[in-house]
Amino acid sequence: MTGRVLLATGDPTGVGPELAAAAVAALGNASPLVVGPVGPLREAARRFDLTVHETDGTVEAAPGVLDVVPVGVVEPLRPGAPGAASGAATVASVERCLALVDAGVGRAIVACPHSETAVAAAGVDFAGYPALLADLRGLRRDRVFLMLVGGGLRIVHTTLHERLAGALDRLDADTVAAAIRAGHGALRELGIRRPRLCTFGINPHAGEGGLFGSDDETVTAPAVATARGEGLEVDGPTGADVVLAGPDRERYDAFVAMYHDQGHLPVKLLAGRAASALAIGAGVMFSSVGHGAAFDIAGTGTADVEPTLRALRLVSGPTITEVPA
Repeated sequence: MTGRVLLATGDPTGVGPELAAAAVAALGNASPLVVGPVGPLREAARRFDLTVHETDGTVEAAPGVLDVVPVGVVEPLRPGAPGAASGAATVASVERCLALVDAGVGRAIVACPHSETAVAAAGVDFAGYPALLADLRGLRRDRVFLMLVGGGLRIVHTTLHERLAGALDRLDADTVAAAIRAGHGALRELGIRRPRLCTFGINPHAGEGGLFGSDDETVTAPAVATARGEGLEVDGPTGADVVLAGPDRERYDAFVAMYHDQGHLPVKLLAGRAASALAIGAGVMFSSVGHGAAFDIAGTGTADVEPTLRALRLVSGPTITEVPA
């Protein structure tokens, strides 16, 4: 992979700018190229004794320098005061990052935390970074997925930020098979040569042979059969609680969950705010932190940079084979 890792500031009125500055200060010659509004980044850079250098991206990283590709905004941005302007800047930063990847300047993207409320205020139909990437890449939203990483787990989410009843109604064998393929491809990008996946069931105990419904017989089982027919190593469907709590858990490199809480709860329980998120299926390595914009502490310099560093490490190269603890 060529180019630098790009770091989008997320919502610039949250902790994103200070997380970006802290990451640059910590990584020195390996620091990312930051993309976002310059004003909040200048304020954050002062806390870490960094010199801000505005650039088009064609520069090498250097200690003590925060290289930023500027994203214009139409209003002043104040810490802890999100709104339409900060939401628009969140989206514009991701758009600029994608353009830099297409130009060969960036090789992967990490995004600092966003605010769905602020992005919605900007008039953007936003349901998280995977959906945004799908929209910006001209792809179907149900073909770009989230993989949550942390606590020794990698879990792909077939559905994500939507009403549970709607998510269950939308599940079909084609969508589950697409999630399996996207997970397999992401694991290969992360350096796992022969990924092994396991698919959770929709119903408790994967339906218990029809006792708890036939959804797994008509949706998840055919999806697994399709993926196996394509040469992918995937098992299931099986009960999420059974496989995660049992000895077979260590056999798998990733799991495929059917809906948000089924995948989020185990990772968040084990990893908390240290979790990282990968948007997969959009043709670009894209990670984000697993926590919010923390508007209550924005501008104080107290935000924990470790989750951002984990996300940066996750996309830094093709040789990662271990799951972050």
